[in-house]
Amino acid sequence: MLLQPTLEKLKNMKFHGMARAFEEQLSSSDFESLSFAERLGLLVDREQADRENGRLASRLKQARLRQQACMEDIDYQQSRGLDRSQIKHLSTCQWIKEHLNVLVSGPTGAGKSFIACALGHKACLEGYKVQYQRALRLFRELGVARGDGRYSKLMNAIAKTDLLIIDDWGLSTLNQQERQDLLEIMDDRHGLRSTIVAGQLPVDHWHEMIGNPTLADAILLC
Repeated sequence: MLLQPTLEKLKNMKFHGMARAFEEQLSSSDFESLSFAERLGLLVDREQADRENGRLASRLKQARLRQQACMEDIDYQQSRGLDRSQIKHLSTCQWIKEHLNVLVSGPTGAGKSFIACALGHKACLEGYKVQYQRALRLFRELGVARGDGRYSKLMNAIAKTDLLIIDDWGLSTLNQQERQDLLEIMDDRHGLRSTIVAGQLPVDHWHEMIGNPTLADAILLC
């Protein structure tokens, strides 16, 4: 059997994990006692693992999470007021399956961004598409996109994202265009996708920050 042509064919067909595993089998005597079916199974397992890892890496890259955070590293200090059972429930991502939203609030230094990013990381692990945005940057990007003709494309991408994270929420009062953009984003996602909003502004001050009682009511209902 000509082994090198077989390896080349695997690589040409983009079975890179299987090709690497095949090379490992050829260079080690540890596999000689295994049957053909067992060795083939190991090759297929490696290919599947490589592809899953590649898709995860792609989702994490597209998510652009602000921090490298994971659920296991969340600090449950008493002063932070975190409910361990609630965090455990959120880590199942059932709320994303049910298209629910999460609000992460608290004072400066409470770790709101870390928790939001940890939830985003977990969602990526579970196969969901995630997009992290700081509120000011999100509205700025939408403004630029409106000027260069990418607005509809960007809004469509946001609408289709399984989990949208809006961080640093409430740092400034929204203008009319930002209010309209936010309403459209939340309306597009309502009942279809999930959103995390993280910020230190209490909900009872949202009307003032949004700047329009009617639009604020509509946004909060989403």
